[in-house]
Amino acid sequence: MEACHSPQQSNVTSYGATTLAITTLEVFAGMWINAFIVCVLCIDWMKKKTLNSNEKILLLLGCSRFCFLCFSWVYCSFSITYPNYLYVQLTFQLIVFFQSFFNCCNLWVSACLCVFYCIKITNFRNSFFIYLKVKIDKMVPWLLLASVLSALAIGIIAYDMADTNLSNNCNSSRQGNFSIVSGKMDKHFFQTYFIYGFGFVTSFTGVISSALLLLFSLWRHKRRMQKNSMNSLSMDAHIRAMKSILSFFIMYSINFIFLILSLIPSTKEENYVALLGLLYLYAFPGVHSLILIFSNPKLEKTLIRILSFVNEFWCVGKKG
Repeated sequence: MEACHSPQQSNVTSYGATTLAITTLEVFAGMWINAFIVCVLCIDWMKKKTLNSNEKILLLLGCSRFCFLCFSWVYCSFSITYPNYLYVQLTFQLIVFFQSFFNCCNLWVSACLCVFYCIKITNFRNSFFIYLKVKIDKMVPWLLLASVLSALAIGIIAYDMADTNLSNNCNSSRQGNFSIVSGKMDKHFFQTYFIYGFGFVTSFTGVISSALLLLFSLWRHKRRMQKNSMNSLSMDAHIRAMKSILSFFIMYSINFIFLILSLIPSTKEENYVALLGLLYLYAFPGVHSLILIFSNPKLEKTLIRILSFVNEFWCVGKKG
């Protein structure tokens, strides 16, 4: 492998050390949360020899988020501590490829999950929605395959972009032009940024449409229950579902904004706005997966059982 610059010792600033410490906590917490989802679903898969559509989506989502956090932490830690060991041929391109692939896979599968919930829960009498409700279980594997292929295409684009950017930086460094930064973006970079952003916009559009349709359907169902004077427990359950979906929509909206900002080169400077965006991007996979755990009865019961066991073991250890 060929490095652009000669290796040098780590020169970590207080800003970099703080960023690395916080992101490390977020990443490892998110990895444990998503690893829990994957382990529970895989054990259940081995027992039942099958998974329903919801579990298939959650399994792929947990795997993609776990891998995304792994590669993101490697990229973040090396870029802060030993950047000259990161920005070398092939190493940098591969990390960017896998990080982009798993990140986009995370976004697309999240959109699939939202679309799945929308079709399963909505009560629209439109013939198209009725057809989708009947066929959605057969469509889920194809939606997941399309998500993986789309993420793979964006990952390849990111790899090509990283390769071109690294080659240009290496050429400039060999010529001694370390401080020269071009103010123009050539046609190649415009196309790659456009396609890269297009993947985010498309997935986010699916999430927005599904969330709004689902909220509208639940609102109509709530009004119908009020008119029919049905029991308050059922109404409270629907209200909690609406709050849960609304919180998901808000989280995904903020996540999308930071993802778009992360594509803009001017936001890469070391400032507190960039730090806030980075911390949120790394916290989102873990926090949202935790919400999904408490929204799934099987995962929630398993987590509570494990926490109860750990608490009892801890209490016995303290008494001993």
